[in-house]
Amino acid sequence: MEVIILSSPEAVSQMGGRILAHQIARCPASVLGLATGQTMVGVYRYLVEQHCQRGLDFSALHSFNLDEYVGLGPSHPCSYHSYMAQQLFNHINIERENTHIPDGLCSDVMAHCREYEQAITAAGGIDLQLLGLGDDGHIGFNEPSSSLSSRMRIKTLTPMTRRVNRREFPPGESTPLHVLTLGVANIMEARHCLLLAFGANKAPAVQTMVEGPINAMCPASVLQQHPHCTLVIDEAAGAFLQLADYFRFVYEHKPAWQRALLEGSP
Repeated sequence: MEVIILSSPEAVSQMGGRILAHQIARCPASVLGLATGQTMVGVYRYLVEQHCQRGLDFSALHSFNLDEYVGLGPSHPCSYHSYMAQQLFNHINIERENTHIPDGLCSDVMAHCREYEQAITAAGGIDLQLLGLGDDGHIGFNEPSSSLSSRMRIKTLTPMTRRVNRREFPPGESTPLHVLTLGVANIMEARHCLLLAFGANKAPAVQTMVEGPINAMCPASVLQQHPHCTLVIDEAAGAFLQLADYFRFVYEHKPAWQRALLEGSP
């Protein structure tokens, strides 16, 4: 796991955007695994700017989102279908038939999960999986105690996750109790995992994820075993890392060609 500690949330978003843009420019037909939430807003803003100002081409791209609320249709303003349209898809030249988001209204959950996994396989697998980090260490909606070999399924959200996500919903509308989510094993099958986190509230989960034991109570900790995982965080999120100085030293002394992949233009 490569740990990069930057000065601010804005810097984290910019680097996340650059890594994604580099992947798209290098391989226009990439298959991206996409995530939602406040952490990704700046990342998608960067990609839109690259498309509008520099012509970054999304026309051959395929995308698969991690999750969706059960009971919310694509037109619901708090669905992840709506989020992706507002934050990214409406502003770039991606073909809508190449974008995939779980169906929160599906009538047969198990069949839909199988079909979604099969679609990922048919597309060639995920080249780069974008991830956020829950305050309790979840990735996707794989809450603490999720099997580290889990696959796509329906999950019940914890009270903590529902409280955090309450801000996405208008007054009087409760956070859904269930979601469809890709499992930990699905995430681990991606060729490259890119996890972004910022803010002091993420610091305990970051420390447990990076320096703690691999444990289902912190599902993100399994990324310690991923062959190509990049973790980009700000100073606040890295505050509890015992090896923070070492991580900074490693990043500052990267060979020029490695730094160019992270910091250069797409």
